[in-house]
Amino acid sequence: MDKRVCRTCNADTSTDDVLAEVGPRLRRLRKDRQVTLAALSEATGISVSTLSRLESGLRKPSLELLLPIAQAHQVPLDELVGAPPVGDPRVRAKPIKRHGRTLFPLTRQPGGLQAYKVVEPPRTAEPDPRTHEGYEWLYVLSGRLRLVLGRHDVVLSPGEAAEFDTRVPHWFGPAGEGPVEFLSLFGPQGERMHVRARPAREDTADGT
Repeated sequence: MDKRVCRTCNADTSTDDVLAEVGPRLRRLRKDRQVTLAALSEATGISVSTLSRLESGLRKPSLELLLPIAQAHQVPLDELVGAPPVGDPRVRAKPIKRHGRTLFPLTRQPGGLQAYKVVEPPRTAEPDPRTHEGYEWLYVLSGRLRLVLGRHDVVLSPGEAAEFDTRVPHWFGPAGEGPVEFLSLFGPQGERMHVRARPAREDTADGT
């Protein structure tokens, strides 16, 4: 079992134990703010039944669920997860320049799921789909991101996300004349986040 070491308390805290506390923490936060499940469902777009199962521990927490809940309550994501202190939590990795993009690593552990903030300036480039092993999740922070995936051609706006198997030919880059900033989570095949993108209309398949 994967475990994280809490240096300040000198005890092992398992990932399962941390996740088990998320549901009760979500319920307390909602009750303290006097928000009903129906109101939270309307604010997040998550069904009442899913929210109820999440709070009772019958549904495993995921980034797809926690991001809109954190936004609705206007609290940091870490507050929902309740991650234990592990010394200085700041990630100081240097930015990486790659194919015109600037990548800011958000994880420090080698292997497994890797997270990056990506900043890409406006540029003119024809899609050049590639394939490789793995699974990727994208979340747009600002600007518009064009994603070409197999036969699909979609444009993501801020707050929208997409997931895909990277063995499918894919390409992504800025849509339009402005820059785009997005989060990228990449991991081995099977680490899926179950988030869907909204496809662009067929008459705007060129991403403009």
